[in-house]
Amino acid sequence: MALEKTKVIKLSGALKEKFINLNLQGKNKKDIIIELVDLIGQSKKLKNKKVFLAALTKREALGSTGIGSGVAIPHAKTSAIGSFILAFARKEEGIDFGALDGEKTYLFFVLASPEKEVGDHLKILADISRLVKDKYMVELLKRARDKKEILKIISSAQKNPIG
Repeated sequence: MALEKTKVIKLSGALKEKFINLNLQGKNKKDIIIELVDLIGQSKKLKNKKVFLAALTKREALGSTGIGSGVAIPHAKTSAIGSFILAFARKEEGIDFGALDGEKTYLFFVLASPEKEVGDHLKILADISRLVKDKYMVELLKRARDKKEILKIISSAQKNPIG
């Protein structure tokens, strides 16, 4: 039996500058989700924004992806995606996103995954969770001045893992 070669998907490789928005405008969770879908929608890999919006909304209805400490990881698997798309967005003054700790959410990592890519989908979510588990990392991402700095912070964290 041949072992399947696992591809390594690094957050710093998956996240591209054009999928970073440091100035979300939405005033509520629904508006923010629409903005996040628009951000993902800049990719040609997304075949249908409406289908992805429905998938993201359905996933969010199961329970908030606001994991606490100012971070949310909205994600969905759908046939509307050709391959993984990762985006990052920030809402400077924070918003009530229904986070588990009841606090405002400032940082959003959005993951769009092909329906059948369950293993890699879960691995990317785990990598994001590991990254934002460190409060110092969350503060760096909140204070980053531009998109290049966001990419540098994430890349550096993956080269020098914390715990």
